[in-house]
Amino acid sequence: MTTAWGRGLLTQTGEGTVLDTWYHDLGLGELAGADLGPGIVTAATDDLAAAVRHDPVRGVDVCAISLEIDTDAAPESAPDVYLRLHLLSHRLVRPRTINLEGAFGLLSNVAWTNLGPVAVDQVDTVRLRVRVSGAVLTVHGLDKFPRMTDYVVPSGVRIANADRVRLGAHLASGTTVMHEGFVNFNAGTLGTSMVEGRISQGVIVGDGSDIGGGASTQGTLSGGGKEQITIGERCLLGAEAGIGISLGDECVVEAGLYVTAGTMVKLPDGEVVKARQLSGAGGLLYRRNSQTGAVEALPRSVKWEGLNSILHHND
Repeated sequence: MTTAWGRGLLTQTGEGTVLDTWYHDLGLGELAGADLGPGIVTAATDDLAAAVRHDPVRGVDVCAISLEIDTDAAPESAPDVYLRLHLLSHRLVRPRTINLEGAFGLLSNVAWTNLGPVAVDQVDTVRLRVRVSGAVLTVHGLDKFPRMTDYVVPSGVRIANADRVRLGAHLASGTTVMHEGFVNFNAGTLGTSMVEGRISQGVIVGDGSDIGGGASTQGTLSGGGKEQITIGERCLLGAEAGIGISLGDECVVEAGLYVTAGTMVKLPDGEVVKARQLSGAGGLLYRRNSQTGAVEALPRSVKWEGLNSILHHND
């Protein structure tokens, strides 16, 4: 289903710049049938009109919004992008299944504060107004994406540091994100996982896989890369390790080893290949030989049958 809808509140400046949009009700299907449509997070019964107002302290207007979008088409506005991010964090859609092309260009850089979003060029003005009232303005960050937990709190997860999970992250029930873990938008977990490292934009982690402390996964936002990384089920990315290739099920990357697509990897039969040729293969242990320094890929639970066989052995 490619149609989705949302009802909520948007915050905008007097000049009409949208700072954020929060969707109280959303789901898959058409807005006209929202009360009966599938995938509804909240029955759309609340009157959002009571929350519509002008906020003189922040100098913004809070407005009601109803929106229907085609998730296969590129987003057309900031509220459109926010609806897609909500769909991801509410787990109504999985990462990489909806179109987010051009999302960055539609969002404004915002000061995320304890009072809500503030235009960056108005922070000092707002700070003075708050000081006059005897309070203090706290700025949590300057970014185009807010913290997920300020908009969506998914069930069955633990997040030790909410600053490190962006709106648009997809965290399956059973996921724990520890203090140094990070999950970007349009990325996340599909099952039980312990995240102590970085899940970059576009990266998907399968059920039962753990991302060790300080470990990293290459996303598609920096460097112009097009490869989208998938980590299969029951994998371990060791502490301070990293990958620029996908892992099939039952894979381990030893602590401290970074395997990029161009890393030369020695196979059990002595053949040396670039790691991209092993991308997606299951049942492998990636390690650096402590005596020779060579990066090796060894079978963990299956007999080595050659490169072509291991590429398709994902059981």
